[in-house]
Amino acid sequence: MIYKQVIPHHALADYIDCFWSIEGAGSEMHTERIFPDGSPGLVLNVGEKCITDNGALTMQPRRSYLAGAMTSYKETYLNERNHLVGVCFKPGAFSRFYNYLPLAEITEQTVELEKALAPDISKMEKLSFAELNTFFLKRLIIPKEDLSPIVRCIKETGGQITVDALAQKNHTTRRQLERSFHKYIGITPKEFINITRFQHVFPDITHNKKDKSLLDIAIEHGYYDHAHLTNAVKRYTGHPPSGF
Repeated sequence: MIYKQVIPHHALADYIDCFWSIEGAGSEMHTERIFPDGSPGLVLNVGEKCITDNGALTMQPRRSYLAGAMTSYKETYLNERNHLVGVCFKPGAFSRFYNYLPLAEITEQTVELEKALAPDISKMEKLSFAELNTFFLKRLIIPKEDLSPIVRCIKETGGQITVDALAQKNHTTRRQLERSFHKYIGITPKEFINITRFQHVFPDITHNKKDKSLLDIAIEHGYYDHAHLTNAVKRYTGHPPSGF
């Protein structure tokens, strides 16, 4: 597998986390497992047919797809004829480029994107990430609602905040938060908080240089006990903490 990642133009840095490219290599099939990050993504298939979503979807050549927010892991299967290019949006920032349907309608799904709404795939075959910068700079708009302060609040706490506390801190209501997350992110505030907490605890599990116990790691990141942490990790990755 050959993976490349680049940061976007500085004017896009607050809204797009990265552009990426992945290619299969060798004759064997490679399985790429993707973990939830609380945000939708764009995938351009510049290679041959590619199977994704744990085998449920075949992405056709030279077509673009919108991947909704996930609440569990997904697998994509790559061989030497597969080549995908993607855009990883920051949570809540999709509306900076698209006035799309409520993102909750495509949660856990990958749907084909209309050609007029996607970058020109013919310019992507040589990994022209500059084409992605140009495309998204032209589409950059001011959305009706900006969730970045709320997302930032969740990130700063490492996912250790309740929905009620989040609403109070941002001078809104729980119900309004639910509506905003339904439309602009695709999952509930509670699910996004849980995913954020997982993102913070996962490096401590995989790079446990201080040899902390699983219970210590769990308590430090706001889980009730090691079983609570284990269940979360298995849900989002498909493996128990001991599998890393």
